[in-house]
Amino acid sequence: MFSFEDYKEIIRIIKSTGAHANYKDAINKDKFVIMRHDVEYSVDRAYALSKVEESMDFSSTFFFQWTNNSYNILSKRNMDMIKDMHERGQNIGLHFALNGLTDMELVRKQIVKEMDILSEMFGFRVDTFSIHRPSKDALRENIKLPGIINAYQDDFFTFAENVDENTEVKVKYLSDANHIWRYGYPDEKNIKGHDKVQILTHPFAWSKRGGDNFDNYKYLIKEKEIELIDSINGECKDFVEYLDYFKKKAVYSPKGGKNEK
Repeated sequence: MFSFEDYKEIIRIIKSTGAHANYKDAINKDKFVIMRHDVEYSVDRAYALSKVEESMDFSSTFFFQWTNNSYNILSKRNMDMIKDMHERGQNIGLHFALNGLTDMELVRKQIVKEMDILSEMFGFRVDTFSIHRPSKDALRENIKLPGIINAYQDDFFTFAENVDENTEVKVKYLSDANHIWRYGYPDEKNIKGHDKVQILTHPFAWSKRGGDNFDNYKYLIKEKEIELIDSINGECKDFVEYLDYFKKKAVYSPKGGKNEK
């Protein structure tokens, strides 16, 4: 599970429906299948997933966090990857973190502010957002802003107070949160069995190898170690004498198994 081959099968099913759409196009359609990615911990893994999509002539929407302790969206390396994704046809959006905000008017203002900043920094318009770990109040609010698309607005998402796999909804929502497909797996039945579908994945959960939740976190943390080591080495000339030591510690597990991406 959660391997690139698994993901390719999901893409194959979506393409076979003839209903694949981005958010802007989906608003005016009676049938659609939207693929969306909320990027939590790793721009690298989002970039890798975008390459898998490109290999299948497919594009989707990747939402990146502005306030995130795991990656800096404005580092040159990450900006270069995100700009490349945009140039290759991927849609780039804001993954908005509430960060304790409960006043929905303030939430609206903050969303616009963050999108304007990202648009200025990236050099292209960022006009779509999803909410990170949305509260029920935020979902009930059905936030709609001029010229901006909310992945959770009622055109693409059906809010219910208590929802499970069997809840009647206008838009079927499938999510891989916590390495579990809580509302059904995106197979032929769930994708083709509904007129309107939105699928959410978290790219950090997907890799060439695939695997369970524990293995995924294990290798993700190894990758972040290597990223930090490379960052320090690029900034500090005196780190080179320790580089081999830390690289070896990061690349090899305690049992001597080489880390694979």
